[in-house]
Amino acid sequence: MSRCRVFGALALLSATAMPFAAQASDRPYKLILTSEAGDHASPLGKAMRLWESLIEERSAGRIQVEVFYQGELGGQQELFDQLVRGNIHMMITWPQTSYDERVGVNYIPYLVLGWDDAIAAFSPDGWVQELMAPIYEDIGLKYIGPFPEGFGGIATQNRYATNYDDAQGIKVRSQPVFPLPQTVNAMGFQAVPIDWAEVYTSLQTGVVDGDSSNVIYWDFEYFGDVLDYFVQSSHNFSSYSLLMSDRTWDDMDEADREIVLSAARQVIDKQFAEARAEDERWIKAAQDGGMEYVVPSDAEQLAWVERVRAEVWPLIEESLGREIMDVVRANAAVPGKAGAAGG
Repeated sequence: MSRCRVFGALALLSATAMPFAAQASDRPYKLILTSEAGDHASPLGKAMRLWESLIEERSAGRIQVEVFYQGELGGQQELFDQLVRGNIHMMITWPQTSYDERVGVNYIPYLVLGWDDAIAAFSPDGWVQELMAPIYEDIGLKYIGPFPEGFGGIATQNRYATNYDDAQGIKVRSQPVFPLPQTVNAMGFQAVPIDWAEVYTSLQTGVVDGDSSNVIYWDFEYFGDVLDYFVQSSHNFSSYSLLMSDRTWDDMDEADREIVLSAARQVIDKQFAEARAEDERWIKAAQDGGMEYVVPSDAEQLAWVERVRAEVWPLIEESLGREIMDVVRANAAVPGKAGAAGG
């Protein structure tokens, strides 16, 4: 079935099966859950299936969830558009900034500098969450919570860099969301914004020399045959978001909302408990598989932190507003203090 026919069917489903008037909690639902990345066996794929199974179990099968994996319904921007329109009901995704650049809060570089810091900031009652929920609400999405993966890095072939000067001339793919390309450029690399579905071909054909801002799992598992190095720059904390269309959320009564939320909380809690160990497991797997894992020295890491914050944070303030950045500056970790070691 073509994507147009799939989305036409989803739109019809939304129009016929999900009217806006709230119904009693004995009403059947057929919900679409997807993500732009991750196949059936990936951690993201497993998380989607867990969310699916918990919802169906707690509703005694009344709420059915159909899961689609990477590429099955479209690319990153296309899927996010369909979520905002209500044709897709739920996603675990790296949200796009096309509707509101304030979504870039999720991608502020060197926002957190270590696992303890990240867990505190991105936890359900953390300060980052308090910033993000109202932003998603303004574009018609219910923000349910984060799906943390770990600290992103720079994966490359043939050569690598752990400082600004050595990074000159190395082209790396960046997610096409502000301010990730700007961050990678500030680190000295040449950022090339490319959709996830096109990364492998771009690496094979030499359009780029590497990938950036992902945890090592993605670069080793999907591109390990063409990438040689992974530098743990930790310039971003990689965190997907669990989102739901407001149209779907508003249509549900409190009992059904609680089914969706309680299932999501279990998925989120599991990921917070396991994310660090999962990341460390893939670091070892990559090393065993022949990928060289490189950790910058403390001095190199500090130089990147200072350069990126000095160059990129003012750009973020122009886009996101001073109010948001005042909260960021008040809460962001200070380099060199306890708990602020990246990776």
